[in-house]
Amino acid sequence: MTMTLNEILYRILIQGGSYLTILKGLRATVNISLFSLLFGTLLGAVVCALRMSRLKVLNIPAKIYIVILRGSPVLMLLMLMYYGVFARSSLEANTIAVITFSLNVAAHVAELLRASISATDSGQVEAARTLGFSAWQAFRLVTLPQVVRIAKPVYQSTVVNLIQWTSVVGYVSITDLTRVINNIASRTMQPMITIIIGMLIYLALAYIVHGLFALSDYFSHRKEAVS
Repeated sequence: MTMTLNEILYRILIQGGSYLTILKGLRATVNISLFSLLFGTLLGAVVCALRMSRLKVLNIPAKIYIVILRGSPVLMLLMLMYYGVFARSSLEANTIAVITFSLNVAAHVAELLRASISATDSGQVEAARTLGFSAWQAFRLVTLPQVVRIAKPVYQSTVVNLIQWTSVVGYVSITDLTRVINNIASRTMQPMITIIIGMLIYLALAYIVHGLFALSDYFSHRKEAVS
């Protein structure tokens, strides 16, 4: 007996409380992404500062960190942390996932910030210092706004990539969106439609990120126009 599309969608999204399971998996994906982005960005700023230090004892370890973390597959790093580094710890899988993705994001953010700082106009900083600004004031008022403008497009892509990277957390027993979609596809025997639904949800998350950055640009332009 051939089922209609409505019946298939009912089995995938409604039957047995599937939508609640999808929402639970979506919440896990969003939580891991948000915390990893927060901690990864903060750690990335620290690594960037070390990377740009003139002291070799600081910049060489930072450089090695960036090279290794940017060049390592996220899944392999996650499995190393879960089955190796934290194998005997009492940390939950979600926490280990956040640590892993934070370390990975930090490497990308550190290099992004370093490249953005290098691309700023150093002459403006020198002019600000000549006018009596402290080093911190010159950085905060002159360099930082330029860094934000230069780094924002790539940082936006980093956020979207992070959300996509989290799709591998099912390998360490985390019930995220991808794992839920896979389970539903197996239960309903409708892999194509179920996977397409999962892809659309990830696509929606990506467009939400794009929308938030576009909204940020809009308010920034309005603030500049008013001032």
